[in-house]
Amino acid sequence: MSAAVKIEHLSYIYSEGMPDASVALDDVSFEIEEGQFIGVIGSTGCGKSTLISHFNGINRPTKGHVCIDGEDIWANPKDIRRFRFKVGLVFQYPEYQLFEETVYKDIAFGPANMGLDEQEIDRRVRRAAEFCGITQRVLDASPFELSGGQKRRVAIAGVLAMEPKILVLDEPAAGLDPEGRDTILGQIKTWHKETGTTTILVSHSMEDIAKYADKVLVLNAGHIAMYDETAKVFARAPELLALGLSVPEVTKVFLRLREMGLDIPADVYTIPYAVKTVLAAKATREGGSAC
Repeated sequence: MSAAVKIEHLSYIYSEGMPDASVALDDVSFEIEEGQFIGVIGSTGCGKSTLISHFNGINRPTKGHVCIDGEDIWANPKDIRRFRFKVGLVFQYPEYQLFEETVYKDIAFGPANMGLDEQEIDRRVRRAAEFCGITQRVLDASPFELSGGQKRRVAIAGVLAMEPKILVLDEPAAGLDPEGRDTILGQIKTWHKETGTTTILVSHSMEDIAKYADKVLVLNAGHIAMYDETAKVFARAPELLALGLSVPEVTKVFLRLREMGLDIPADVYTIPYAVKTVLAAKATREGGSAC
């Protein structure tokens, strides 16, 4: 697979050259392959939002390179707009970005700025709306009449309507109740599966990352602390805890069982995997006693 995103020796300094200068990212390098679903975690202030803001050129590196589909996005600064259509970024609390008089117009805003014709804009709006569970009645309504969860869906649909090759989401389910959270993240995962869109999810919820991500990138104080398959990252639970991060509750349970002397894996991070592990251990034990 080719790299959809390649970050090379990326550093970013806020207020560079000023007395209050601070290093947000320090010599960060990694690659994301096309079609992957990546989770990004780290404590508050570690550089997560600063990092993802580089993917479509909101931030420009102090040093280093950001490459999308093999192109350095800052090789020609006048061309940066093209990459902003290629990389769709959903900010935290995106509903605050809604401003049009109808939901339809809000979702259509991005595709219209891409210079698409009305027929193609309509197709994209209706596809994204259907995918996010937005009815015709809601499309005709003012976005300011909607509930918080509905506004979140509209904002996400507006990014999906641009059909970006890379979808970046910064805490897209923040502040929602558990049902709303599961609905939105489930829709994002389904979009990922059906379209093959490279997806990057920033979240404080270890359960969400464990459930949806193929790989996990762990940031700590502007550096990459870990970057590996999800199971391998959560197998290093003691290191995550030492970084001030949490781990899925089911992982904590299995860590405690290991401390009690039970011979069980350390990489259990989802409920289905936990059930499978327990049943396998039970079968092995029963098989051993039968002999």
